[in-house]
Formats: sequence, C-alpha cells, structure tokens
Amino acid sequence: MKALLLSTSLLLLASGAVAEEARHTNVIMPEAVKWMENPAFPKGIQIATLVGDPAKSGETVVQRIKFPPNFTMPPHTHPFSEVVTVMSGNIGTNAGEKPEKVGGLLTPGSMWVYPVGHAHYAWTGDGEAVLQVQYIGPGGIEYVNPADDPRKTR
Repeated sequence: MKALLLSTSLLLLASGAVAEEARHTNVIMPEAVKWMENPAFPKGIQIATLVGDPAKSGETVVQRIKFPPNFTMPPHTHPFSEVVTVMSGNIGTNAGEKPEKVGGLLTPGSMWVYPVGHAHYAWTGDGEAVLQVQYIGPGGIEYVNPADDPRKTR
C-alpha cells in the first residue's frame, strides 16, 4: 500500500511539473522582443509584432509601438478597431484630423479603444513611450494628410 501511495504521489508531482512547463510555451520575455522600423510609420518609430500576422484577415494581432521623445504621430486612421495600452513612458492621444496637444500625458497602464476608421494622433513628452496595440487583421494605416505618409517619400 505504501509503495502504491508513493508511486501515485511521484506520478502526480511529475505530471504537475510537465503541465507547468507546457503552460509557458507562449511567453515572450521583454528581452526577446524584436523591434524594427516599418515603412508605413514615420522615421523614429519602432514596431514589434508579438502575436499574429498583420497581413492576415481575421487574425488576432498584438504589436508594441515605441515612440521617440518629443514626437508627434500625424493624424491617421486604421481599417480595424484597436485596443491600446501604455506599457511605458507617457503619451498623449486625441481624436481628430488636426493634431492639438490637448489634455495631459497618459501613464503606464492607461488603456483606450479607437473604433475602425476613427482619425486620431499621438504625441510624447521628454521621454520615449511604448504602447501595446491589439486588433483583428488585416492591419493598415492611412494618413489624414497624404503628405504625412512616409511610404510616399521613402
């Protein structure tokens, strides 16, 4: 009886350890995030795609966007609704077709949603800011003022 109880206990402990390892297969550690420039965004912005393929329709996408200090992202729209969270730094954002830095800068943990096709813009203060954006693909960006589109000047 003691042998059976010991065997069962060891089996449960071993299967618990395997389950613990299996549960963490999709963890992305901060040092593993791969930042890159994207030709659709102004110079100085870096983007990291953590989950999904932004080119695929219906795919859940999670990206981080790193904004440099003293930067203004021109007014633009997206073909998707986006859920945005400030990960680090401070950033301002407003809706509209003309950038007006109205309101204070948002701090880490702040979250908001912009609906599909809704014109908006953002700006940073003296430090860089990182946002996490979640949406259903396909991704895309259209600038309110076509002259702001870096794809037309690169």
